[in-house]
Amino acid sequence: MSATRTVTVASSQGLHARPAKLFVEAAQGTGAQVSIAKGDKSVNAASILGVMSLGVEKGDEVLLSAEGDGVEAALDTLEEFLKTDHDEA
Repeated sequence: MSATRTVTVASSQGLHARPAKLFVEAAQGTGAQVSIAKGDKSVNAASILGVMSLGVEKGDEVLLSAEGDGVEAALDTLEEFLKTDHDEA
């Protein structure tokens, strides 16, 4: 099974350093094969270097794609993560 979802990133620093690390951990925790794309570049969501290489900023739209069991739950989790500002302490 596979699914995709477009999400607008809310984190004030985008997906850099700490938020990227947390996103990768969340993606790994879903148990699904997840990719994240910005524009025409797509990377494995479980790769910190890949995620950071996208240069995702606040307000950017990204496309999440997931394959495997529980893809909707995986995308729900990651969409909620991206819609939360992880830079507020």
